[in-house]
Amino acid sequence: GFEVADTLVKSFIKEEDKTKTNLFENEKLAFVNHSRYKGKQLVIIKPTTYMNLSGKSVNYWMQSEKIQLENIIIITDDLALPFGSLRLKKKGSDGGHNGLSDIAQTLNSTEYIRLRFGIGNNFSKGHQVDYVLDQWDEDEQKILPEKINLAVEMVKSFVIIGVDRTMSLFNNK
Repeated sequence: GFEVADTLVKSFIKEEDKTKTNLFENEKLAFVNHSRYKGKQLVIIKPTTYMNLSGKSVNYWMQSEKIQLENIIIITDDLALPFGSLRLKKKGSDGGHNGLSDIAQTLNSTEYIRLRFGIGNNFSKGHQVDYVLDQWDEDEQKILPEKINLAVEMVKSFVIIGVDRTMSLFNNK
């Protein structure tokens, strides 16, 4: 998710500013970037809480910036999807993802939009945490930029045309 957020922010930067390294400000509970895209104000956060406490950060920034639930999109890794698969969903269960579980509990709703980025489940029993936190392997690194860019396009589409049309355009592709 953070790699998608970084690439999204970089896509808004003018060519002469592409060398900037500090794209996010370290603010309360998150690294934060305020950007504009086609006349829309975006607040992009990368929570600094533990992943399983992400709801605290999401809720704080929703309240602080007065963002309605239907206008947020959570980008998350997903062990249940093959590597590189992308799925946009309007609502649903946390699927065993502790970050999504905390967000749902904190917001008292599972009706928030999430972009699930498949990372696969190629790990041995008891090594899920190591797998999730490990670096991408050589084959994954070849595919990763294309998939991250596709995720960025999905987020931009959501911002401009909404979740339903974005799901129609991108899901199952």
